[in-house]
Amino acid sequence: MTATALDTDGVTDTAPPIRIERDGAVAVVVIDNPPLNLFGPSMFAALEHVAAELVALTDPMHLDRARAVLFEARGKVVSGGVDVTYFRDIAESAEPVRKGADLWTRLLRVARTIEDLPVPTVFAAHGLTLTAAFELALCCDILLAAEKASFGLVEIVVGLTPSMGGPQRLAERAGPARARELIYTGERYPAAVLERWNVVNRVLPDEGFAEAAREYAHRLATGPTVAHAATKRLVATAVRDGARAADTLVPEVSGALFGTSDLRGAVTSFLTEGPGRATYSGR
Repeated sequence: MTATALDTDGVTDTAPPIRIERDGAVAVVVIDNPPLNLFGPSMFAALEHVAAELVALTDPMHLDRARAVLFEARGKVVSGGVDVTYFRDIAESAEPVRKGADLWTRLLRVARTIEDLPVPTVFAAHGLTLTAAFELALCCDILLAAEKASFGLVEIVVGLTPSMGGPQRLAERAGPARARELIYTGERYPAAVLERWNVVNRVLPDEGFAEAAREYAHRLATGPTVAHAATKRLVATAVRDGARAADTLVPEVSGALFGTSDLRGAVTSFLTEGPGRATYSGR
């Protein structure tokens, strides 16, 4: 019995450094590579495996579909960044440029896979969140942060730029000037600052943060998942191609909602129970 088998009774000593645990309708992605949750070859491989699992788990045809995804980390920090020996090994290899390009291609594929999941995704940052972990958080729909959390893309210290999608996704959230500032300085920014910059969605109290993040994910999981998928597609299109491009998609993605059991059940409940008392159930 292993964590990748999606146990509900806990995990074994053989659990991978990134794994999925189920909490009801929520698929919880656990980052657990003590002491600092540093990213390296084994972590990136585990992340690729988890991304593929999430695609299957969130498929509407899955019998026990996950209706939301929550990323959380074990330990005092979310992540201290990347194990720099990995970059050294690439730089000192016979083909550093090809190997570097291959790494970024793999990681961008993971980033896009997570970003395109058809259910709400939430990243819970309880402490220091650097480089790859921060970029992973930027792939999620919602970024929750504890008051003591801090964030940084500090790749300048090793002569790199963040390349798992961080610059472009920061620019989407905070604008290009803020994205350049954060990356050029390599500074660590507190959660409150990044909330003002629209990078962090909400800052929650340190005490009870993990429980509050779980509760938030569960609340999203109880909503109309098919409609959430439509929302994600419309927002992504608007950001990348403009509001008018999103407008052209509305008849297709929103019109299709009228043919779902989700909408029919919700409307029946609303008309029967009334506003404020209606309940929702669906895929």
